[in-house]
Amino acid sequence: MSGSNNHDMRTPLGKVRGLGSAREGTEHFWRQRLTAVANIPLMLFFVGLLIVLNGADFATVRGSLANPFVSLVLALMLLSGLYHMRLGMQVVIEDYIHGEGLKVILIMLNTFFTVAVGVASLFALLKLAFGG
Repeated sequence: MSGSNNHDMRTPLGKVRGLGSAREGTEHFWRQRLTAVANIPLMLFFVGLLIVLNGADFATVRGSLANPFVSLVLALMLLSGLYHMRLGMQVVIEDYIHGEGLKVILIMLNTFFTVAVGVASLFALLKLAFGG
């Protein structure tokens, strides 16, 4: 096949997932590995921040989150961690759910859940950081 792809050979599930070529499966693999590596320093920063702020009052925590560096690193941690979780859950769903219809529904719910948790978490972080 050259030029345009007039004959889409993917299954309906492959179309929903946006998958279809071996390259895209490799891309999923590398995205999962990239987020895993990114999560190491981000999670270490988060755990360190929790240790430093353990027992601190609300004003101290809010002051720490108002620091642009702290809030940006925490936002990156949320985005990378949630994206990594979504990718991992997608693999679990694809490997262990055998009904195609249920598989499509669970993959969509996985995405919706990740977006909902991400929006709520980022909203809370921004509200604390900007003192709302």
